[in-house]
Amino acid sequence: MWDSPFYRLKRDGYEICFVPGGGEKLDEVCDVDMWVIRDDGERWSATVVTLDQVRRLMDRQREAGDPEGDYWWCWDGLIVREPGLTAMAEVIDGLVASGEYTTVLRHLGPAEPDEEPDDGDEPADG
Repeated sequence: MWDSPFYRLKRDGYEICFVPGGGEKLDEVCDVDMWVIRDDGERWSATVVTLDQVRRLMDRQREAGDPEGDYWWCWDGLIVREPGLTAMAEVIDGLVASGEYTTVLRHLGPAEPDEEPDDGDEPADG
């Protein structure tokens, strides 16, 4: 479900909140920030990137002469095989089901009242 700029997928006990780029086709997304927000308010985050996207980034940096062309890193990176929010959500669902999300994703703690993405229940200011 779109909740601009977020694409939210409600699950039993948690929600996956993606932030795709404007105009991106959801089944082609290959690099996206996301959060798992549990019903108790605890949040976990990652930047989900496909293997192919990592290769494209490294190739582009190598062609530009950047040292980063020989490696790739991302502080809260999660590399997946397949593009698209559906495929990425399946990976996240598996991590949550196994409990591995607490190791793989970055723990952010509970949302502060002004940090939590608007769930659409209250009118936005401004």
